[in-house]
Amino acid sequence: MKKFALISLFLALGVTASFACTNLIVGKKASADGSVFITYSADSYCMFGELVHFPAGKWAKGTMIPIYEWDTGKYLGEIEQAPETYNVIGNINEFQVSIAETTFGGRPELVDTTGTLDYGSLIYITLQRSRTAREAIEVMASLVKEYGYCSSGESFSIADPEEAWILEMIGKGPGGKGAVWAAVRIPDDCISAHANQSRIRQLTFDDKDNCLFSPDVISFAREKGYFNGKNSEFSFSEAYAPADFSTARFCEGRVWSFFNRYVSGMDKYLPYVNGENNDGMPLYVKPERKLTLEDVRDMMRDHYEGTPLDMSNDVVAGPYSSPYRFPLLEFEVDGKKYFNDRPISTYQTAFSFVSQLRAWLPDAVGGVIWFTLDDANMSVFTPVYCGADEVPACYAANGASDTRFSWDNAYWIYNWVSNMVYPRYSLMFGDLKEVRDRLEKTFVTVQPGFEKVAAALYDSDKQALKQLLNSYTASAAQTAFQSWKELAEFLIVRYNDNVKKEVKDGKFVLNAYGRCNSFERPAYDKQFMEQVIKLTGDRYIYPQAAEK
Repeated sequence: MKKFALISLFLALGVTASFACTNLIVGKKASADGSVFITYSADSYCMFGELVHFPAGKWAKGTMIPIYEWDTGKYLGEIEQAPETYNVIGNINEFQVSIAETTFGGRPELVDTTGTLDYGSLIYITLQRSRTAREAIEVMASLVKEYGYCSSGESFSIADPEEAWILEMIGKGPGGKGAVWAAVRIPDDCISAHANQSRIRQLTFDDKDNCLFSPDVISFAREKGYFNGKNSEFSFSEAYAPADFSTARFCEGRVWSFFNRYVSGMDKYLPYVNGENNDGMPLYVKPERKLTLEDVRDMMRDHYEGTPLDMSNDVVAGPYSSPYRFPLLEFEVDGKKYFNDRPISTYQTAFSFVSQLRAWLPDAVGGVIWFTLDDANMSVFTPVYCGADEVPACYAANGASDTRFSWDNAYWIYNWVSNMVYPRYSLMFGDLKEVRDRLEKTFVTVQPGFEKVAAALYDSDKQALKQLLNSYTASAAQTAFQSWKELAEFLIVRYNDNVKKEVKDGKFVLNAYGRCNSFERPAYDKQFMEQVIKLTGDRYIYPQAAEK
C-alpha cells in the first residue's frame, strides 16, 4: 500500500499538550461587519509555535497517512487518505472552515489509549476534508468512529462564514472505539466561549438544525453510571466533565470575563466562578453591541482588567503591576492551599489567532487568520489569507525549535521581547504597546483596499491572486517581525541597568555631545511599596524619621 509522508505538524509544534487554551466565538449577526469570528490561544509550557501548511492534493486509493500525537510526537498508527484534500494554512482551509480547541479532560477513565487519532491530528485532517462547519462535525465523528479517539475530553470551535459551532467529544475508555459527543450551533446574534471546561449542558434533541450528537450520548452515560435521570434532564457537561473549583475559577472565569465585557448583569455568575455554587453560565449570550475585529482581537489580551478578578492591583502583581502570575496555579504554604488566577492572555502561549470568516467575499480572500506567536498581549496579529499556500519565512520553524533559538524566527523574537518586559511590566509595556497598536492599526486600515484588489482577481486570474495573497501575507509577517527586532534593541538600550532614558517621538534625546540627554531611575509602584511597608513595618525606616 502507498504511504504518504504527511507534513509532520504533530512533531513540529512541540512535545507538550495545549492544556490551557481559550476560544472565543462571535456569530455573524453579533459582529459589526457580518464576519463570523473564532479565536484560539495554544497555551502550553515549552510548546514551540509556528504557522503550518498542508497543500491541497489528490490521492490514489490506498494512500495511507501516518498519525503522530500532537502533544508528544508519538506514532499512533495510520489511516487512509481521502481521495481529495484541501489547502490548509494554520487552522483555516481554502473554504473558510476554521477549527480551534480547548482541552477539558473530563473523566480520565474514558481516555482510549488504543485509539489512532488524537485531537491535534483530528483538527488538521478534518480541515483537509471539509467544505463547511457542519461537514467538519460529520467528518470528525466518522473519523473517530472508524479509527478510535485517544485524547481526553475536548471542546472544538468549528466555524465557516455562515455558522459557528461548539463540538464536545470524549472517548469511551480503552478499547472502546469511537467517542461520545455533542455539538451546538451558536446563534448568529450571540457570542460564546470555552476555556478548558465542558460547557454544553442540556441538548435540544428535536432540533437537528442547531444540535447534533452521537446516538449513544445518553445511553453510554447511563451504562457507565454517570447519569440516571430523565433524558430531558441530561447534561453533557455534568455527565462527562463535572466542574469543580479549579475548572470554575481557572477556566470558566475566562468565559465570564468575555461575557462580562459585552453583557450587563454578569456579576450574578461570580459566585459560580468563585466556586460557591455549580449553577453554571449560559453557553452563549447576546452582546449589547456588535463586536469588531479589534474587539475580538483585544479580548485575547485580557487579564480581567476592571473586574473583581483584576490581576494588576495587589501585592502579587509585584513592583511593576504585572497582570501575570508565574508561579504554579495552585500551591501550599504552611499546610494551606492557595491559587493564582488564570486569565485569557498568558505567557505560555505558543501561538494565537483570530479567524475572520466572510460570506460576501470569495473564499480565498474572505477567510483570514489574524495570526501571532507567543503571548497575544505582547505580539502583533498579522493577516494570513486562506487562499495563501506559502508560509512566511519568519513563521516557519526553519531549524528553530523549543530548544533552538533563531534570530530569523518570529516565535523566538517575540519571546525575546516579552521576557524583557514581563519583569518590569508597567515600566516597559507602554513602549511595546505603542509599536504593537500602530502596526495592527495599519494592517486593519489597509485591509479593505487590499481585499478589493484581491477580489477583483478572483474571476480574472486566480494564479495572480494566489501570488498576491502569498506576497501580502509574507510582507505583513515580515514587517511585524522586523519591527519586533528593532523594538528589542530599543528596549535594551532604553532600560539598560534599570534606568529609563529620555525619548521623544520614538528616538533617544541626545545632548550637544551626542550622548544621552537625561534619564530617570524609576521607583517601584506606590501600591507595591505600601504593601512592603505593611509587611516589613519599621525595618527599612530611616532612624531620623523614626525619632520624629
